[in-house]
Amino acid sequence: MTENSMNFDITDIQKKIAAGQFDAALDDLQPMLQLQEPHADANYMAAVCCRYTNSFDQAQKHLNAIKDLAADKGRVYQEQGYLYRARKQMPQALAAFQTACQMNPALISSWQNQAELHQLQGNAMACQQAIAQIQRLHALPKTLVSVTDLIAQGKLVKAEALCKKFLQQNATHPEAMRLLADIAMQLGAMEEAEFLLDSASTFAPDNSQIRIDHIAVLRRRQKFEASLKAAEALYRSDPQNPQFQSVYAIEKMQIGDYAEAVAMFNRVLERIPHDALTHTGKGHALKTWGKQSEAIESYRAAIAHKPDHGEAYYSLSNLKTYEFSDDEVQAMLELVERDSVTSAGRVYIHFALGKAFEDRQDWSRSFAYYQEGNRYKKQQSRYTAEQMTEELLSQRAFFSGETIKRLAASGCPDPAPIFIVGLPRAGSTLLEQILSSHSMVDGTLELPNMLSIAQKLRRKGHGQEGAGKYPDLIGSLPPEELHKLGQQYIDETRIHRGSAPYFIDKMPNNFRHIGLIKAILPNAKIIDARRHPIACCFSGFKQLFAEGQEFSYSLDDIARYYNDYVTLMDYWDEVIPGAVLKVCYEEVTVDLENQVKRILDYCELPFERSCLEFYKTERAVRTASSEQVRQPIYQTGVNQWRSFEPWLGPLKQALTPALESYPTPENPEGQ
Repeated sequence: MTENSMNFDITDIQKKIAAGQFDAALDDLQPMLQLQEPHADANYMAAVCCRYTNSFDQAQKHLNAIKDLAADKGRVYQEQGYLYRARKQMPQALAAFQTACQMNPALISSWQNQAELHQLQGNAMACQQAIAQIQRLHALPKTLVSVTDLIAQGKLVKAEALCKKFLQQNATHPEAMRLLADIAMQLGAMEEAEFLLDSASTFAPDNSQIRIDHIAVLRRRQKFEASLKAAEALYRSDPQNPQFQSVYAIEKMQIGDYAEAVAMFNRVLERIPHDALTHTGKGHALKTWGKQSEAIESYRAAIAHKPDHGEAYYSLSNLKTYEFSDDEVQAMLELVERDSVTSAGRVYIHFALGKAFEDRQDWSRSFAYYQEGNRYKKQQSRYTAEQMTEELLSQRAFFSGETIKRLAASGCPDPAPIFIVGLPRAGSTLLEQILSSHSMVDGTLELPNMLSIAQKLRRKGHGQEGAGKYPDLIGSLPPEELHKLGQQYIDETRIHRGSAPYFIDKMPNNFRHIGLIKAILPNAKIIDARRHPIACCFSGFKQLFAEGQEFSYSLDDIARYYNDYVTLMDYWDEVIPGAVLKVCYEEVTVDLENQVKRILDYCELPFERSCLEFYKTERAVRTASSEQVRQPIYQTGVNQWRSFEPWLGPLKQALTPALESYPTPENPEGQ
């Protein structure tokens, strides 16, 4: 039996801890503590034992070993708070208990400790807020407290089953509906979540948390008119409430009203001037608005008020053109050594340090920090490369040229969408900026609508007996349903468009659903943004994505993803030749005019010189490349990866097939 396959009965150890037999419990824990991979439960219990025996340094080591591993991170930070209190480090204890409650709102003990510590500091308002949370939890049915706890631990299937069982007996309980909606959102069932929250708000119209959650799901479903209307109603109900002001500001950002969003963030800061999250949100609005210097001021203000605010450091690095000072680098180096920094904060700071040392041409340290940041992220991810390979293979198994032709005959004929697909960091933002500089094309966002349609079909396949799995079930949809899905996409994305006849959807992950696109929108154009395999993969590895790109947290995973992507795109070229235009980033940088003409010809658009001067086009850009596309074309980024080549041998080996077929000056057509 290997170490990792050993099973331990921890019940007796827990009984010893409850009985105060801490030394005996530690002795029993030793086999688990000596495993090669840290055992989360064993280290947690060991930390408790060490705290009670005043072995504080050893307790901290056990907590540090599992902060990024434990499923129940809330209780780990709660134990961190206890340890700080035992060491008389009250400000750090308060911060730890606050983090614990952010991660798991069901931790009554952490709320109680917050109340006590706020009272010691003389902060009566914060003390009362913590007491209100305690009273709320005590008033909730115990079943729903358990559901809240399970959600925080990521045990969504158990939480869903328990919550549904409760609702069978309490069909109109608003908090149960809200919790079930939270689970649905995390599982990608946005339509179900919206229905639940809409119902919950009927039974509890004054429940602000239900209203805020409802606004969030409307936003996630791209129903921006509805989410803005709901946010405005919430704000009007109490115009002086900073939380309501922040929600309204976020919705204003979503519809591109950055001036009003910034003004609303400023109103929040009038009430709570030291709030780092608000300064950061304001920075995001300013960045997207194209006001970089003001965005930098906001991010720096966030750090000034909360020196361990990792998101603000990362946001500065994500401007791409910002270079950290030596003092800022030193501050980040000190932060990554602190045990009080959260898992999310640690990830942010590692990526920011990767960028800082890259700017200093310290390639070794830069790679080490990028690698460590990705390692932390991968620990938090449930992504499996095998499952993604299977998903992409299913596309090839179902969609033949004949199948697509048959389905497309019933699709919505609207030619307006231009999809730019591929991998992130492959040059899609540059292509979007070029095309959106044309008078007949609107630039929008990375729209999730096609992914939502695919997810709805996937859940339909799981939920209906005999329906078949996605994508196979598409073949059984009636013709009117195919047309309806295409029209639904057109209708739902209209809010992002201006008056131009065409618009761009640059969600890169749409390459996984090209068969669906051609079935429901047969006249849509599809551009495959391609970039040198190593350059693309390593650029993705360096980028901390907000969501949806979990393959990027490992060089092994990203190489396999790239290879699977190329294989699928080759298949589309085979079965629907000419339907997808492949555009290589490097060719655009060396021959802009001819590549622009080629793209416009494919899109059946007349040539306009504004497409060559894309950097003069004023529009909001929300991706990581926002600052680069506001500059003329440049080639400095083409071979940036070569500085890291000594550490990329395994990546290069894994990408060998893609490298051999990729066009280069020496091999223009590839093999």
